Amino acid sequence: MGVPGLSLEGKLAIVTGGRRGIGRAIALAMAEAGADVALCDRVTDDGELAAVAEEIQRLGRRALAVKADVTRKADVDNLVQVVMGEFGTIDILVNNVAMNIMAPLLELGEDGWDKVINTDLKGYYLCCQAAGRKMVDRKGGRIINIASTAAMKAAPGMGAYCIAKAGVVMLTRVLALELAQYNIQVNAIAPYMVRTKFSQPLWSDARTLERIEAEIPLGRLAETKDVIGAVLFLASDASGYITGHTIVVDGGLSA
Repeated sequence: MGVPGLSLEGKLAIVTGGRRGIGRAIALAMAEAGADVALCDRVTDDGELAAVAEEIQRLGRRALAVKADVTRKADVDNLVQVVMGEFGTIDILVNNVAMNIMAPLLELGEDGWDKVINTDLKGYYLCCQAAGRKMVDRKGGRIINIASTAAMKAAPGMGAYCIAKAGVVMLTRVLALELAQYNIQVNAIAPYMVRTKFSQPLWSDARTLERIEAEIPLGRLAETKDVIGAVLFLASDASGYITGHTIVVDGGLSA
């Protein structure tokens, strides 16, 4: 008996935060695997989101770039409505958008707390809810939440981010149980540090980078391509009996 492949031919995926970094890499990888892709980001004025959509189109897939702030229910509902109007279905949702404010919890202001929690947790809930309802109607779908190893290991100065990502892991588990009856699988991926602009403040000087890489058994930071395989696996038929799990992508750090 053969193993199901990682093809996403004929599927429609939504990728939040698809403008750059991990989101951009996921969107392009899904297109290369055969999916049409709808991208969203709250920033569109710099043209980067549109540029990713154009790259997807050059791969021979359909693409849609939508301005949306996932912390706002109206924006999320509009995103889903626009995608349904354009494609008629939502097969895969990848919640990827994230932000972080570096500060000890005793010094983090309420506004900073709200920004991190709303973006990194509430936004995932809103997108899961809106897209999940469409998946329930069609009795099938895949939801993939990008969490972090920060969900499992506290990091000083990153309290709100750690707490939000821990919430994403539990959101994944609860939704997996609630949506299994509708043939919807919900899983998460927890990368350690990935070499992107988002994480650059954490490894910006050579000495810090050397120390971090020395702690990782594989001896290097992850690149965006290192996250892609896990996403494609969870989005494809190859993971047809997996739900409620978090795949850790950390180069062996948690071993």
